[in-house]
Amino acid sequence: MSGENVSKRHPIFTADAWGFRASEQMPETINRSPSKLFYVYLMAPAIALLAAITIYPFLWLIYMSLHKVKLGPVDDKWVGLKNYAKLLSDAKYFEGWVLLGKYSSMCLTFEIIIGVTLAVILNNSRFEKPLVTLFLMPMMVSPVVAGLLWFYLYNGTFGWYHWLFESLGLLGGASILGRPETALYGIVIVDVWQWTPLITLITLAGLKRVPQDQLEASMVDGSSPIRNFFSVSLPNIFPFLLIAILLRFMDNFRFIDAILALTGGGPADSTKLLPVYLFDVSFKFFKLGRGGAIAFSLLVVTIILGLILVRIFEDPARKQAMSAQD
Repeated sequence: MSGENVSKRHPIFTADAWGFRASEQMPETINRSPSKLFYVYLMAPAIALLAAITIYPFLWLIYMSLHKVKLGPVDDKWVGLKNYAKLLSDAKYFEGWVLLGKYSSMCLTFEIIIGVTLAVILNNSRFEKPLVTLFLMPMMVSPVVAGLLWFYLYNGTFGWYHWLFESLGLLGGASILGRPETALYGIVIVDVWQWTPLITLITLAGLKRVPQDQLEASMVDGSSPIRNFFSVSLPNIFPFLLIAILLRFMDNFRFIDAILALTGGGPADSTKLLPVYLFDVSFKFFKLGRGGAIAFSLLVVTIILGLILVRIFEDPARKQAMSAQD
């Protein structure tokens, strides 16, 4: 290899009175960096696929919300914002929002508390791997199957959980799903049982990335394990908790499989959350225009609440860095 080629590929070192130092001359690279158009070509198939399965249904949703959609060869009738205006006088629409808020808030609260607690207990424990595998089993079950399973467990005649609740004095003769006062709590229990393992798994992954030097320094300062968790571990797992909360929040706003298997929205519409009401309007009464309006409003509110959650559960370290820059 000639000296000219070596000087092009490596930095030139020069000597001075204090020793050796590298010169500021930047070496020439052997391989040219690809152009930005190259990355566009790589992403084009994935972008086209995502556009086909998201943009087209989204535009069709907007179209249906602005029309009176009719089944068969009859043309749809343009109604403008009438479908949205009818929602303002629809009492079941607002009741669905209230029930959805209660259901989602209860599910998120219990799943975060129980999931994070289990993750802290399992982290670096002796039986961590088998216990994690055991706890993940409910998440592997289909929501419809989980709903049917708990439907029989809640059965007022032979359900084991019904017998347990009745023995503890929490229920009378009726099933937990047969009373409007308790039916919502019944479907919350099912959701917590099935999806708390997801929170545990994500939180456990975050705990594995907590810097050990920070934990050891806090322990040397005399911090208790509880204070150590809140002062060191919790700030480090905030991004993971944000992912977990967003996933469960969005799932609660769209999953109705277990609810349909358990109650179908009853009794007395006590579990007719807005997604369940959307299902009834669209696929039981075939009012696809009004269903499109409900679905679009649900989408908009989900996006807004998701942005609010991101702001609330944003990484504290990132907030401090941004405030320092300001």
